[in-house]
Amino acid sequence: MSAIITKDNFKKVTDTFNNIGPVLVIGDIGLDKYTFGDVKRISPEAPVPILEVSKEWTTLGLATNISNNLSALGVSSTICGVVGEDMQASKLESLLEENDLSTWGVVRCSERPTIFKERVTTSTQQICRVDYEDKSPLSKGTQERLLERVNEFIPTHSGIIIEDYGKGTLSKETIAEVVSLARKHNKKVFVDPSRTTPPEFYKGVDLLKPNRAEAEMMVSMLGQSTTDVLEMAKILSDSLDISEVVITLGGEGMAIYTKGDKEVRIIPTVANEVFDVSGAGDTAISLLSSSLLSGASLTDACWIGNCGSGVVVAKKGTATVNLEELEKFYNNISTNFNQ
Repeated sequence: MSAIITKDNFKKVTDTFNNIGPVLVIGDIGLDKYTFGDVKRISPEAPVPILEVSKEWTTLGLATNISNNLSALGVSSTICGVVGEDMQASKLESLLEENDLSTWGVVRCSERPTIFKERVTTSTQQICRVDYEDKSPLSKGTQERLLERVNEFIPTHSGIIIEDYGKGTLSKETIAEVVSLARKHNKKVFVDPSRTTPPEFYKGVDLLKPNRAEAEMMVSMLGQSTTDVLEMAKILSDSLDISEVVITLGGEGMAIYTKGDKEVRIIPTVANEVFDVSGAGDTAISLLSSSLLSGASLTDACWIGNCGSGVVVAKKGTATVNLEELEKFYNNISTNFNQ
């Protein structure tokens, strides 16, 4: 198990967040709506619960939640993605503006709707989720307009986060162009992958952060068969020419691998309470990327990301963590680890 990040290193890294320059976030974007209430009876029309709604709210979802997370940490960003020509697109752009986030990289198109997810929930459980989306690939014209924005932004941004939810925004050609432009301008590319995307799409990125299930599926798609964490990390690193692989392991923490290592380093989970895992991966990749761009080692960056995830899983819905919450959480768990 890797030793916990020291307090000096924690402060040195997090105090640098607001100095690293804007981060470019590229991927599927959309809205998350939450419909909350109580169930007191079953419908007479069908054997389903009737939700008596007491509250509804809409938040930035998918890759826009990465920008929201970065903003909460004091890191500026630009989001690049595609929305439809519809009411939800206007709502998403309004929410971005309300949160002081840039809309310059948002591309509108007529061939697909804005991704919209509605979660219907009570205080104890989620009843259902309703998705409005079209996963078909972007048209050539829309893809070209998206890449025009990417080409414009990469030179002025400190690093790139690719957030892939497998919703059709990120083609092999798009990711390859992003990687090529990043190399040209000496920028790092950090990827939170989708389990449905062919792993070859991510060839040449700097860091890949799958969860265990995603890693197993990606290794299988590469023609290999193993569930051993070290073997999976080696296969992904070697087959896709990726320098660093971080596999999140849920309740078992994180496995960290750097190309050429003989073993993985394990960081244990630090969550005290798990209420809702929605958005925990977004928080992890936001903190991991920001920490690395601030000069942290991969192990220290993962400790910081792990602390952030520990904060947000105790919150309801897609959530973020600010620096005050992050430091408080770190101080609490560091005391326990150092006893």
